[in-house]
Amino acid sequence: MNPVDPATPATPDAVLFDLFGVIARHQSPEGWARLVVTAGVPAAAFRGAYWSLRPPYDRGDLTGPAYWRAVAGTLGVRFDARRTAALIEADVASWSAVDEEMVDLIGELAVSGRPIALLSNIPEDLAGHYERHHPWLGHFGVRALSCRIGHAKPEPEAYGWALRALGLEPGRILFVDDREDNLRAARAQGLRTHLFTTPASLRRALP
Repeated sequence: MNPVDPATPATPDAVLFDLFGVIARHQSPEGWARLVVTAGVPAAAFRGAYWSLRPPYDRGDLTGPAYWRAVAGTLGVRFDARRTAALIEADVASWSAVDEEMVDLIGELAVSGRPIALLSNIPEDLAGHYERHHPWLGHFGVRALSCRIGHAKPEPEAYGWALRALGLEPGRILFVDDREDNLRAARAQGLRTHLFTTPASLRRALP
């Protein structure tokens, strides 16, 4: 955790969570392999196109079909409507696994009455899937989903949106993420931070 100013309360008033790599699993290797097969293009080229165009998809600037049209254009191929639908389905499935221990911890925090919030880079297709299949999302009083707020981490505006929604001073919020670049950006906004590694380490860090 980053150094805490002496004037900052020892116990944060709220905890702001990243989703993927903290509560939800990162994209599975099996899911990625399925995507490559579905696309029918070389894996290395597909990876470059997939990730280079992801930020506008995460921010909601592109719909799912528009994102996959852009990926196809970068690769010099065409995905018809059927393949596009299959790619959206495979992409969502590849990001769908969650850490049940973390889900339990989220439930415990909610029962304790401590405000919890979510700040996640997530496209609309995946956000809708999580809302339909994961009722524990209802524990989060604030859900700052990049596709809905128009900003993605580590953009300062993403943290600013979450701070305004929480209505708290940054130093009274603990931000939990598994990526150091996102934590650096959060600290620049005045938030306290915790680099997530395991649920056990996070439990120890929560006063």
